[in-house]
Amino acid sequence: MTLHRTEHEIGPRRPGAIYQNTDGRFEVLVLITDPREAARQLRRDSARWAVIVRDTLRPDGQPFAVGSVWTTSDYLIRPAKAVPAYAPAA
Repeated sequence: MTLHRTEHEIGPRRPGAIYQNTDGRFEVLVLITDPREAARQLRRDSARWAVIVRDTLRPDGQPFAVGSVWTTSDYLIRPAKAVPAYAPAA
């Protein structure tokens, strides 16, 4: 149940995706699903996940971590890059 809940909270935010909300337009650089690293990045005692994003509307936009859940005020502008499929070596 926790995995499903986590996936729902993250929404479509995967590396390469761009989404927008009232705070800005963000490119997802990294998705962190390790709870310890997520908590460290968010500077919290605990977290299940974190997303490292960059605001593409700011020319000097520096990457930063967010842990806010995906809501109806967020909308996807560009989906995440497809993960390449690798065939086993012959």
